[in-house]
Amino acid sequence: MTETMLERRARLMGPNVPTFYRTPVHIVKGQGVWLWDTSGKRYLDCYNNVPHVGHCHPRVVQAIAAQAAELNTHTRYLHDLVLDYIERLTGKLGHGLSQAIMVCTGSEANDIALRMAQAVTGNTGIIATDNTYHGNTSAVSQLSSRRPPIGGRAPNVRLVPAPDNLRPVGGSLAGQAQAFADNVARAIVELEAAGFGFSGMMLCPAFANEGLPSVPKGFLDPTVQVVRAAGGVMIADEVQPGFGRMGSDFWGHEALGFAPDIVTVGKPMANGHPVAAVLARPDVMAAFRNAFGYFNTFGGNPVSAAACLEVLQVIEDEGLQHNAAVVSAHVMARMQALRHPLLADVRGNGMFFGAEFVLDDAMTPATDFVADLVEALVTRGFILNRIGRAQNTLKIRPPLPFSIENADSLMDAIEAVLAEAPVPA
Repeated sequence: MTETMLERRARLMGPNVPTFYRTPVHIVKGQGVWLWDTSGKRYLDCYNNVPHVGHCHPRVVQAIAAQAAELNTHTRYLHDLVLDYIERLTGKLGHGLSQAIMVCTGSEANDIALRMAQAVTGNTGIIATDNTYHGNTSAVSQLSSRRPPIGGRAPNVRLVPAPDNLRPVGGSLAGQAQAFADNVARAIVELEAAGFGFSGMMLCPAFANEGLPSVPKGFLDPTVQVVRAAGGVMIADEVQPGFGRMGSDFWGHEALGFAPDIVTVGKPMANGHPVAAVLARPDVMAAFRNAFGYFNTFGGNPVSAAACLEVLQVIEDEGLQHNAAVVSAHVMARMQALRHPLLADVRGNGMFFGAEFVLDDAMTPATDFVADLVEALVTRGFILNRIGRAQNTLKIRPPLPFSIENADSLMDAIEAVLAEAPVPA
């Protein structure tokens, strides 16, 4: 009997290895905003933020190949490229964030950021939202709410209610910013009473995994005030919103209007080459370097640095941040014109978009309906997915070269699928 791809995966990778979609897509080629499967079917990529400047961008491919043919080693030997990159990257940041540690994944970067907060404050208590994801290490998985850790969450972790458009923290959108900050303040008191003290708060400035709520610039001001008053640090996880995706700003924290002490970056920074980084002020970096011995064999290698440098240059040369702003406005206009009995809210911020569906006035999540919607769109050749606490929000997050023409193709398909979708009784 012939073994299927899924059976082979299970045999070689073990059970419960995640795949997207009920019938997983077997992708064999990518170019720009397009993907192709084994049958030659073409899909418009409306979801993947890793190929930030487009799948297989020829300039990034060439940069990787040229450097790999010359030298690849690690940062215990001296090499210019990693220093060139850190200078270029920190040049796009304010708030005194001028130093970096290069690593391989966002999980590693966030793990280091937690230790930086501990080194600065001498405390271990940490706060995140209750509907987030920050990675896979033992430490950061404590902050992620997808699955509870075995044995329960660590006692030095507090998760506060995430902002929400339809079910706002505190009961009203007008009062949500202060209610969010009040919950952070209570969590700090709990951590201090439990003897852990408070080291800081980690969050994604776009609240991407929380369902992309529409939080205005200044939303975090009361929270930042609470954190600073308690001596903690603010950690901005820019793995999703960074590198121009916000359109209006290069960074999510700029769009939200706060000054982080530590910034973490990852997936999009080298267009899929495995690299990430932690950026911090010199005082924060010194505290970490003096408290922890840290070295990363592959972090900051010349090939990764070459890829990272080329991505920054492509973003600039091709005007991709500006494109994100222009296309974002167009997509939002199209989304606001959508009509369906279950559609409760549409929202977007740069090249992030969400459409939330509920079953009734009680805001019961239409989880199965959105799952079916995703499958119908994939069948039509559009790669996207869903997000939010109940997975009832359609999530659109395309590569930055996504054009108005691409956007119209997607929105036409969404309109058609919604017109055909049966409304649950």
